[in-house]
Amino acid sequence: MSLWGGRFKEKASLQFKKFNDSLPVDYRMAVQDIVGSISWARALNSVNVLTDQEVAKLTQALEELKLSVENNPEQILEADSEDIHSWVEIQLIQKTGDLGKKLHTGRSRNDQVATDLKLWCKEKGNEIYVALVNLQQAMLDLAERERNTVLPGYTHLQRAQPVTFGHWCLAYVEMFNRDIGRLKDALYRADTSPLGSGALAGTAYPIDREDLAHHLGFRTATLNSLDAVSDRDHVIELLSTASISMIHLSRFAEDLIFYNSGEAGFVEMSDLVSSGSSLMPQKKNPDACELIRGKSGRVTGSLTAMLMTMKALPLAYNKDMQEDKEGLFDGLDTWQECMEMATLVAEGLTVNRKRTLAAAQQGYANATELADYLVSKDIPFREAHHIVGEVVLDAIEKGVPLEDLTLTQLQQFSPKIDKDVYQHLSIESTLDKRESLGGTSRQQVEKALADVQTGQKTLLNSQVVGAPGKASINNALKQIQQRLNATKAEVTSVRRARMSDSAVIFELVNEWAAKGEILPRSQDNIIHDIQNFVVAEIGGKVVGCASLYIYEKSLAEIRSIVVQEEFQRQGQGIALVQYLLEFAHQMELKDIIVLTYIPTYFDKLGFDTIDKSILADNIIEDSEPSPLKEPNSEVAMKYTLGLV
Repeated sequence: MSLWGGRFKEKASLQFKKFNDSLPVDYRMAVQDIVGSISWARALNSVNVLTDQEVAKLTQALEELKLSVENNPEQILEADSEDIHSWVEIQLIQKTGDLGKKLHTGRSRNDQVATDLKLWCKEKGNEIYVALVNLQQAMLDLAERERNTVLPGYTHLQRAQPVTFGHWCLAYVEMFNRDIGRLKDALYRADTSPLGSGALAGTAYPIDREDLAHHLGFRTATLNSLDAVSDRDHVIELLSTASISMIHLSRFAEDLIFYNSGEAGFVEMSDLVSSGSSLMPQKKNPDACELIRGKSGRVTGSLTAMLMTMKALPLAYNKDMQEDKEGLFDGLDTWQECMEMATLVAEGLTVNRKRTLAAAQQGYANATELADYLVSKDIPFREAHHIVGEVVLDAIEKGVPLEDLTLTQLQQFSPKIDKDVYQHLSIESTLDKRESLGGTSRQQVEKALADVQTGQKTLLNSQVVGAPGKASINNALKQIQQRLNATKAEVTSVRRARMSDSAVIFELVNEWAAKGEILPRSQDNIIHDIQNFVVAEIGGKVVGCASLYIYEKSLAEIRSIVVQEEFQRQGQGIALVQYLLEFAHQMELKDIIVLTYIPTYFDKLGFDTIDKSILADNIIEDSEPSPLKEPNSEVAMKYTLGLV
């Protein structure tokens, strides 16, 4: 059944139909299309196109269809529809008759597909978020387990200087953290609703598109209808993020393939991620890592294809854009699968510590230390570099490491070399000197891990990160652990509030206001301020809320933090605060304040107590003390956002 055939005298050829139809690909957006249709029915009701009874009937039919699709998505592929939008509309008409034909009023497939795709990207983005965080956590766990393991560091695949295996792990933790940042940025920009933009010029009905956007879970509506229906930046950005991350995964895989080789023998991969040879029974191949390395090209290819598809397309929608989904779906699926496999690789990795130590002791990795030693004896570095080069050449000819050369032999190259030189040439000395920020000092790694395990306060603000005496990996590990905790909380239970949450937020806030814990808020005030609220959700039920009130371009206040009593002490309050801190960071705010009766709670989250009298008068006026509390029991606290 075609939904657009009135203009045509003849049916399309079967060859064209097969070429044109996108259902085998876009059927994955069935749930998003149904959700968008439910919101559109509500919007049509708001402008009196649909009655309350019609909306109720359509919503019930769409909910039933959604449940059916979730239980058996493959059923869609048995149909002969052009695309998923046609399939949903046909199913709705079969369920509700002519009423189903009214739902497309004021809506185009152009804004419909754009909305469906953004909804799909948001949902898939959260799944990938979790996979990235899990991978980062697996590497952090491996760093902790191998924090003291000596490993030869390489440049140009030549042994260069010794590092620790934990330091190698943390390099990838940093890469994956940048991937998380890019993903968050891409999803933030994708969080705008095109629905109501029509085919290209907007809808002719006076629909409140902001309300429609919030009902669908978007932070706002798009501002230009031409751009809204033809924008695929979110597809390109997600594929770009995936491609960069796959490059990181490919480097991770290549390192381990080399470390796993018989020539290196530094690690052994778990049987769970290895395969054998069909001919040679002794072989244990690192196939998981080789496939990760190989699939990076596949994801990058999807990005390149999408860039070429969008190049020079005129406004607005063109059918070329139908090519956006196949590469996107495959690229993001591949990325997620590779991250999950890399997590399995990291979790099952066995490190041969004797072999890594022996390798680090070979290859004259302590030559730089000898050069630094000569510099300490007032020899210019370039001259010291030349002298050590001659020493290394002599050691190679003798077939011994530098530390095995006698003092007499070393003094042939410089009389300033004394017997204290040997303490500078050991592996321990080489590692322990690397105590600067980002270095590989084992002592600093130990301190960092101890800090993480004892749960000391976060070092997310920039002042502490730059403080003297807090250098190297101890800062890095503590910050990483805090970022992981915040991200896990964010993706599992917290989201931006929608207009439909306003009644629940009103009940929560005023229940606790009646106890004197927070200030009361009217329902009108909450509705007006709904875009500044976030909610904590468990099993689809809103159990907590909080809001961010911005005073000026660098200052905001967290307000109305409440969690239902039965769900307290489960981390929901922390998740709400962490979400708002991350949101404030994205908005480039600097200082976040709270006025609270429970300062110990915020102290654990990294807030510092400040003098309440230094706050501006308008802040004090907005936050008048509760009549049920002692006036002096309210404490002002501040969190300074850094650039971590």
